[in-house]
Amino acid sequence: MEFDRELDARGLNCPLPILKTKKTLAEMQSGEVLRVLTTDPGSVPDFTAFAKQSGNELLAVTERDDKSFEFFLKRR
Repeated sequence: MEFDRELDARGLNCPLPILKTKKTLAEMQSGEVLRVLTTDPGSVPDFTAFAKQSGNELLAVTERDDKSFEFFLKRR
């Protein structure tokens, strides 16, 4: 999937990946896509809830072979 910016939040635990994502999305234009990488298993439900609450669209979630998670969020 194509994306406009990337945020590497691997090694960070909740709530830091969400806080960094929120800050990065605030710097982006509407419609742009952010790719976020995390290693915290709790980030999957966190990002799902964050997308619903913030109005940003969660386009995809993937668990990668290296046990990290990849999220694609579209800026509202």
